Amino acid sequence: MSQGKIVLMACGSFSPPTFMHLRMFEIARDYIHSLGIGTIVGGIVSPVHDAYGKKELVAAQHRIAMLKLALRSSGWIKVSEWETQQSGWTRTKVSMQYHQDTINKCLSELNSDAPAWLPDDVLNVNSIDEPDDLAAKLNGNVEDGVTVKLLCGADLLESFATPGLWAEEDIEAIVGRHGLVVVSRAGSDPGKFIYESDALYKHRKNVLLMTNYITNEVSSTVIRRLLRRGESAKYLTDDGVLAYIRQYRLYGALPCVTEAAARYS
Repeated sequence: MSQGKIVLMACGSFSPPTFMHLRMFEIARDYIHSLGIGTIVGGIVSPVHDAYGKKELVAAQHRIAMLKLALRSSGWIKVSEWETQQSGWTRTKVSMQYHQDTINKCLSELNSDAPAWLPDDVLNVNSIDEPDDLAAKLNGNVEDGVTVKLLCGADLLESFATPGLWAEEDIEAIVGRHGLVVVSRAGSDPGKFIYESDALYKHRKNVLLMTNYITNEVSSTVIRRLLRRGESAKYLTDDGVLAYIRQYRLYGALPCVTEAAARYS
């Protein structure tokens, strides 16, 4: 069953962004398009507010700059600064609803100002071909427009079971109103976790599961550790990101004057 036009949205620290953060978007888009589940019309990366207070979370201005460097070759994924511009930390369900409402407002009101994070294809969404019987295949009404779905790994899915971490009404809104697109590692079993969770099982048709069979254990934690120890993190993230980190001495990295650092300064 087609779920219509979809924007994938990833929320998190991105301190720093890794290639795996971005590969998830490509894996999910390929999977959804190959099975005809829906039409991906854009991707959004939404870094968390500084008030989130996670260990080694550098200032939002740096995380945004690094994300833009990492995504400069992407033609469909944009960085949203909205969460970082709020007065404090924003709940994921609130951020997702804001972005979905804003996207559909831009589609319904042609004269409305489009925010910088709006994916390019969203502006041309009405020209994207869909099956003639799309109206019969959509979960809701065609007039519902674009749906923003949360793109995540299996670890975030499993965090729903951590006591006190997620409010029940938040899980209900995220999974029931928007939906999850989960990219898991080979060998993990997110389907079992969904089966064991009443909240997730209730909306299991709104959770898309896909497996990444190309092993990639790169994480922000690994990159920070290497930089802190003065070791190479090359090929784990974009060269521009590494040059930026060294230029501003983030994560304890030692400064290194290189051609790349000068280019992205």
